[in-house]
Amino acid sequence: MHRTLPVVAALSALVLSACTASSVSAPPASSPAMGGAMIAQNSAPRALSSYEILIRDAHGRLERAHVFKPRGALAPQASSNLMYGGGRIQSTPKIFVVYWQFPRYGDPSGEQAQLHNFYSGIGGSSWLKTDTQYYGPVGTFISNPTGQLAGEWVDTTHSVPKHLSTSSIATEALNAVAHFGYDFNAAYVVATPHGHNTSGFGSQFCAWHSAQSSSSGEVAFTNMPYITDAGASCGANFNGLGAKAGITIVSGHEEAETQTDPTPSSGWVDASGAENGDKCAWISSGQGASQNVNFSTGTFAVQSLWDNAFSGGSGGCVISGP
Repeated sequence: MHRTLPVVAALSALVLSACTASSVSAPPASSPAMGGAMIAQNSAPRALSSYEILIRDAHGRLERAHVFKPRGALAPQASSNLMYGGGRIQSTPKIFVVYWQFPRYGDPSGEQAQLHNFYSGIGGSSWLKTDTQYYGPVGTFISNPTGQLAGEWVDTTHSVPKHLSTSSIATEALNAVAHFGYDFNAAYVVATPHGHNTSGFGSQFCAWHSAQSSSSGEVAFTNMPYITDAGASCGANFNGLGAKAGITIVSGHEEAETQTDPTPSSGWVDASGAENGDKCAWISSGQGASQNVNFSTGTFAVQSLWDNAFSGGSGGCVISGP
């Protein structure tokens, strides 16, 4: 069950199950053993990793959010594979996107169209297939179906606050749940309009994902700023991939991580707290370098994702799944 964090303990504790595990075969539902390794549950609290911040959700409670660091601000990370923490994953992933007041504030970079085309083709792609090696608490693997974009909404009803807070993003995510309906396997993506992004965008993060409670169940949601507002720090012209490269590099990073770790950080992370996108962020050359890939809906810039099975199980960054 998803738990919120008491304010007095916010900077020192959230529960994370610690484990060691291979990624290529799932544990039996009735046993913690897998491939000779044991998944050892550890209830000891831990501090935030360098990939995490605390946000306030729609109810005013503190939650852990996992951030995508801008270029030049990558956090130190472990060289080890991702480990399974015993939390939930999204086995049949869906994506719902809210374009929050885009008509009012404008869309000079065409981010709505770019996100639509990217999310429309992400399902079934060889790029996202990397996620299918990761499993949940009863040995259920993440799937990679086509048609993962399940709905889009241009919200012109709810106003964007002048000072956009994390709780405002969380509230808009619950508005999206009310609009689309509830599904734990869905990422509710809140795309904010040009010139209206939360504090820290472009310097501390390019986007982040988190989870919060609702009357229906736990809601996984993403703060997707207007990426081109940050310029090069969030991917514009990265690796010569064009001025709009960051839009799909960042949105793809967040979607892959939401599927493997929808409740940060109880799913798949390494020993330093990095998720499968963090371990391969902003690679400009060699194995795992960001590049253009072909989806059924067009060609898009993406980063590589971490593959535990790569190189005989030692792991590595790959553009297409195992």
